[in-house]
Amino acid sequence: MQGRAGDTPGPDGSTVTSSGDEGVDGAPAAGGAPRPPGTRHVPVMLRRCLDLLAPALQPTTGPAPVVVDCTLGLGGHSEALLTEFPAARLIALDRDPEALRLSGERLAPFGDRATLVHAVYDELPEVLARLRVPSVAGVLFDLGVSSMQLDEAERGFAYAQDAPLDMRMDQTTGISAAEVLNTYPPGELVRLLRAYGEEKQAKRIVSAVVQERAKEPFTRSARLVEVIRDALPQAAKRTGGNPAKRTFQALRIEVNGELSVLERAVPAAVAALAVGGRIAVLSYHSLEDRLVKQVLAAGAANTAPPGLPVVPERYQPRLRLLTRGAELPTEQEIAENRRAAPARLRGAERIREDDAG
Repeated sequence: MQGRAGDTPGPDGSTVTSSGDEGVDGAPAAGGAPRPPGTRHVPVMLRRCLDLLAPALQPTTGPAPVVVDCTLGLGGHSEALLTEFPAARLIALDRDPEALRLSGERLAPFGDRATLVHAVYDELPEVLARLRVPSVAGVLFDLGVSSMQLDEAERGFAYAQDAPLDMRMDQTTGISAAEVLNTYPPGELVRLLRAYGEEKQAKRIVSAVVQERAKEPFTRSARLVEVIRDALPQAAKRTGGNPAKRTFQALRIEVNGELSVLERAVPAAVAALAVGGRIAVLSYHSLEDRLVKQVLAAGAANTAPPGLPVVPERYQPRLRLLTRGAELPTEQEIAENRRAAPARLRGAERIREDDAG
């Protein structure tokens, strides 16, 4: 977890960013002009996320419930959580310093109810330990690339705009998409495109990339899009939208280690829940959703050996699923916010403590 200018020390000396910076509504768009208020970010499946978490965040007695937004972004879900549940305290994580800066001012009116932390979401256990928070009442994940990252052309996430091939959610660390394209062996690139982009034409694309990078290293997204278009057969270009989208997805996942981070983060979030606590996870492609489904389903399963006449407590499920499969956005929401279209929402409630020892 890294601190930033203006950070304040947490109760044990750790570096924590309290809300207070920003420009969400007035932040510049890709072309540099400020966006009108309210047009920059529309939280996906917001009402349903709030409803799933509500029973855990509306206590009648006891200490203030703590809810964690593991993917702060521009703060839309966090703002709604603080508004909807006035007794709750928020801890919000994001690896992108610019997201923290922008969301800080948006959440400033909530004062010390909001604590913003520069961290990747698999660092949740360390963040909670530093803040001396033993367990939480709610956890929200809104996975994938944020609206801000898509809209700011210089970040290189969007294949529809020419930009430097960066794709790092935290531009202060790690390798860029250009470095992946220019340095990975062909076989590794094919594996990435197949595993992370589910790209059937991976070999064709990688062959073209390798030929082109030998002439000149890749630096810009437009050139990559052009190489991909030229490499694909006409039939492949007629279906599935922009032919570059799967390659861009694969590069983004690799650059940010998204699936390996998620594999650690969801079990850690479940472990952080108090009994009665709830988790809601928004995924945007099948790879993410599959991982989330596996973790939640495992937690909701009876682990007793077959044939036991009575199932001991230690084998009972520790989660109760709150959604039947993955819930989808409504047609109306998709019409109002096209980025909601691929969303898949799953939720679960903690119903039992882990066994000691």
